Amino acid sequence: MRSKKDGSKQVAKPKRGAVFEPVSGRRHWLVRHWRPALIASVLMIVVGAWWFSAGLESGLASAAPKSVNSTFLKMPQGQGNSDVLMSAAEREQRLAELAKQVELADHTLCSYRKGSQYPQESRPIAEHPDQVYPNQPVEEKHAMRKENGQADKHVQIQTSQSHIFLASRESVTFSLKASDEDGKALPIFVTRAVARGLTFQGSREAPQVPVSFGDDGSNGDLIPGDNTYTGSLSPAMTGFAQFNGTIRLEVKYNVGDRAGIVFFDVIYSPEVPATWAGSIREAVEQGSLNFYMKADIRQAGRYVVSGRIDDAKGKPYALATFNDVLPQGATEIKLSVFGKLMRDQEPAFPLTLRDVDAYLLKENTDPDRALMSRIVGPAYTSKTYSTKTFSDAEWQSQERSRYLNEFSKDLNQAQTAMLEMNPALTKASLPRSDCTIAMEAKL
Repeated sequence: MRSKKDGSKQVAKPKRGAVFEPVSGRRHWLVRHWRPALIASVLMIVVGAWWFSAGLESGLASAAPKSVNSTFLKMPQGQGNSDVLMSAAEREQRLAELAKQVELADHTLCSYRKGSQYPQESRPIAEHPDQVYPNQPVEEKHAMRKENGQADKHVQIQTSQSHIFLASRESVTFSLKASDEDGKALPIFVTRAVARGLTFQGSREAPQVPVSFGDDGSNGDLIPGDNTYTGSLSPAMTGFAQFNGTIRLEVKYNVGDRAGIVFFDVIYSPEVPATWAGSIREAVEQGSLNFYMKADIRQAGRYVVSGRIDDAKGKPYALATFNDVLPQGATEIKLSVFGKLMRDQEPAFPLTLRDVDAYLLKENTDPDRALMSRIVGPAYTSKTYSTKTFSDAEWQSQERSRYLNEFSKDLNQAQTAMLEMNPALTKASLPRSDCTIAMEAKL
């Protein structure tokens, strides 16, 4: 026992074997029920953890974009090769489609190469059948037309006119004749023929000129008394001398007791933009044969010139054209026969340049051209050459190279796709178009 000198209270020690009594009642309860309390606490922690985890997953799901398709995360279900491999029928169909694509790409490339092997200014005349003989009369045949717009199929009318476009001081001849359904000639008589200038809503003065028709062997009529009525018009000698544009000829006629009407149109150009001014010369340049025509350009602008080339046998062979801007003054216009065109078709020499026509192209006007005087018939005959004198090279340009490159890419892509589909094939065994087969046959 401590002495009283330190001033502290004395606390009695519990006796040995006595029961311990806590100071607080709550402390006393926990001491007595500590096992159930421990179990309850563990349960509360587990439930809280589960609740927090579920809430977190719900929040993340609501925050994710709705457009996301989660099916791509699913693993294959092991349903065999039906979802991966094509059936035999599908494979054959796909190969057939690829073969068509290869053939189409091959045809496109071949057709462009074939069509562009010659320049535009030197083409086979077979490509322009309407340009072979430009000075031949334009003929038409149709059922007789009445003034009320109806047609009489029992009477056939055949018309002809020598030109469509007329340059200054040129003349045009018209004719018409009638026949029945069996082709038997019928008597025809022209009652009235008047030429009028066509203008837009009367924007300028439109002259009217009567035209005489007859069947007496004069005024352009070739055979008198053959029931073909003929008339001619020289605009420069009439009131159309300064008229620039379309002239329409209205012809009224009778076939027996039937009355009909027919129209002819010509386009007249009274101005003279340029004239031919001298002899023609030839030159072999860069593997081609060029004809140079001298001209005196009075009005600067874009000129379009066309000339026909015949071989020594008189066979139409090529169409040579010029299309470029020319300055005012003396100049030479080049008409070229491309070297490869001669090597491919092997014309008989000498060549003849004939039927040359030219005009100044005019924009935003009617008519859209001012004509130079045409050269009818042979204009120049070339020297005699061996075809080996000329180049066999295809025509080249940046545009052509670009197109050939793109079409070649398309063909390579189509061929690659087919080879990947069927590795047993070789590039030599792939489909080819008729164009390519024909081109290879010529080589």
